[in-house]
Amino acid sequence: MERMTKLPKKPKKIEKPKLLSGGNPQIPKAYGEAPVLAYINSMPGWKHKIGKHLDELIVGLLPEVQKAIKWNTPFYGLEKGEWFLAFHCLTNYIKVAFFKGTLLKPMPPIASKQKEIRYFHIYENDEIDEIQLVSWIKQASRLPGEKL
Repeated sequence: MERMTKLPKKPKKIEKPKLLSGGNPQIPKAYGEAPVLAYINSMPGWKHKIGKHLDELIVGLLPEVQKAIKWNTPFYGLEKGEWFLAFHCLTNYIKVAFFKGTLLKPMPPIASKQKEIRYFHIYENDEIDEIQLVSWIKQASRLPGEKL
């Protein structure tokens, strides 16, 4: 009797995350490097380059930074469960949120409905003031994080 051998299973096809409104990747809530990189790698067009740059900048300044995806948004923090910054794709720009932004000097330019949050918007052809962005990231990382 001839012995039957099983054929190897086909590898599962890795599906690209669905893009929500504004090109925001839909990534399940998770903690760590992998889900944040999945988010960044799924950011469409010019937004991918900016997302990658933001991540590299944050990690370069704060190698011990913790990462998570919550509400289809990458979060960055230094204490477990406390976050100082997040960014999110919208149709025409990337919204960088500083959770204690009202305490930053100078304050990021865009107000929020939430008292302490301030935003910095990055549009496709913007020349980013890297010195100011680095200053905000450093300042924000020294403040108590937001528990979300």
